[in-house]
Amino acid sequence: MDTLPMLLPAPRQVTLTGDRCSLAPGKLILLDGPDPQVLLFSGLQFQHRLQACSSFTWEVAAGSAVPADQVGLHLQITSTPALHPQGYRLSIRSGGIHLQAASPAGIFYGICTLNQLVDQYGVELPTLEIEDFPDFPVRGALLDISRNKVPRLEHLERFVDLLASWKINQLQLYTENTFAYRRHPQVWQSASPMTGQDILELDRFCQERQVELVPNQNSFAHMERWLCHPDYIHLAETTGSFSTPWGSTPTGPYSLCPVDPGSHALIASLLDELLPHFSSRMVNIGCDETFDVGTGRSRQACAERGFARVYLDFLLGLVAEARRHGRGVQFWADMVLRYPEIIDDLPKDLLALVWGYEADSPLMERCALLQKAGLAFYVCPGTSSWLSVAGRTDNALANLKQAARAGLQHGAGGYLVPDWGDLGHWQPYPVHLLGFAAGAANAWCLETAQQIPLDEALSRHAFGDATGEMGRLAYRLGNAYRLTGKPMTGMSPLFWILTNPLESIARDPDLAQSDPAPVLVDLAECRRQLGQARPARWDAELLVREWDLTIRLLEHACHRWRLACRGETASETLQQTLARDLARDLDEIQAEFESIWRERNRPGGLADSLDRLRQVGEAYAA
Repeated sequence: MDTLPMLLPAPRQVTLTGDRCSLAPGKLILLDGPDPQVLLFSGLQFQHRLQACSSFTWEVAAGSAVPADQVGLHLQITSTPALHPQGYRLSIRSGGIHLQAASPAGIFYGICTLNQLVDQYGVELPTLEIEDFPDFPVRGALLDISRNKVPRLEHLERFVDLLASWKINQLQLYTENTFAYRRHPQVWQSASPMTGQDILELDRFCQERQVELVPNQNSFAHMERWLCHPDYIHLAETTGSFSTPWGSTPTGPYSLCPVDPGSHALIASLLDELLPHFSSRMVNIGCDETFDVGTGRSRQACAERGFARVYLDFLLGLVAEARRHGRGVQFWADMVLRYPEIIDDLPKDLLALVWGYEADSPLMERCALLQKAGLAFYVCPGTSSWLSVAGRTDNALANLKQAARAGLQHGAGGYLVPDWGDLGHWQPYPVHLLGFAAGAANAWCLETAQQIPLDEALSRHAFGDATGEMGRLAYRLGNAYRLTGKPMTGMSPLFWILTNPLESIARDPDLAQSDPAPVLVDLAECRRQLGQARPARWDAELLVREWDLTIRLLEHACHRWRLACRGETASETLQQTLARDLARDLDEIQAEFESIWRERNRPGGLADSLDRLRQVGEAYAA
């Protein structure tokens, strides 16, 4: 056998030695370390995987009194200085398997690799030697649970299992109003929030898999779901309109007023209740995109002291509250990067999160600025799934790759990949897996990540589809937006078509001069690939439905585009017929959207997301 195995992430060094290791009944999994208990979970993970692909079980044992010929898998903690703290050495020989690491985390990562080999080869493994360790000590995923979708706990646990199998070791659940604060029920009562018990159970689940669950509570801007309530509106910076860097003029309330003592008191009370549910000694306090600050109640303070100083003082007050709980602080760095004169005033123990979600985001320059200031930071690219329905494959892959390069060049301590849910969280669950998988590969080893055929690896290790079709479908469907011929930043043109009036679509020069036919042809090929896929996960049938819904939404966008741009070239009767057909199609889409939503997610937020879909159909009734 001379073909390297398909692993995700790809190990740093794999050497095939040309023989076979036949796994047979009657062997033991030996836990060898100062405290065998810390290796038990890893041993059981392999035991269960072997059971799933064979008719036998290897018992777990500990100690040095076990005869060597009875050991099938030897898990050994060693103090060898050459081993990276999270690295491992995996040796598969004809006589058995030996896994060495300097820590329980390294043993777990070696088991993740071994389990993928068993998934691929069954009980006839290739003999090989693997030397492996990560580029980034922290490799994280962030899931938005505040923009409508709050996953069920059992789905989150399965998601953590998948991420952990890719050696992701940090998870953040982005919350605005979706934690069940006991003192603030009016804010979350319709959101189906995460409860304290949910977090405690998930935290324990994560710890077993070497994943740190970091609390995340936005604490400055993005507070509209709090400030819209009568009990909190008095803390708002403004209820008027303000400008954003991308040209929109939303209306508040949006941010807390930083000069109102009540704003600080509110966040202090939230941290008091939230943080005891997490074992992590970190907290992400957000503080991004405070675009309305200085336009309302803090206008005079910003005129006197400057926006940057007002922002910094409020940030430092929140930091003090987190420190009172013995927590280190993460915060989004976008505002201090806009006002670099305050970077030197930031405490050096803060951890800045440097985000940029486009292929051409200036992450290299942003990372260089923070490195020069001596501030610790993570680099944060994105999955590109939000505002897209199907993802934006090429943008995601370029963004994820350049972020890893920037982070490595400038000493980032971590690599965190967010997945957001703006404007209804319409992307079905499997859509974001491509971005998370590519992120995991780049975060573990940038060099070997470039050698992975991502569509094949995704098909095998995300969807359990040995045909490769589901991975190719995910890759292709996420690039369908490119066939529209409309350049856009931050969203897919097909999503834009779904969420804008027919008149705006008709006036758009890129869309008016092109035709959806190439997109529809491509979507037909995607549907053919879906029909040939054979996912072998527990939720295989649901995955097929989710991908079918994704294709239907994009097809609907194409027909909506065609309706909008036909204008005077179509008769009134034909236009009415097209509109009726689209209305019926959207009714069916909404029913399936709701049904699929309930399979993985709690009901809170569904009504708002569906309402945005219903707005798509308003034009068809005209």
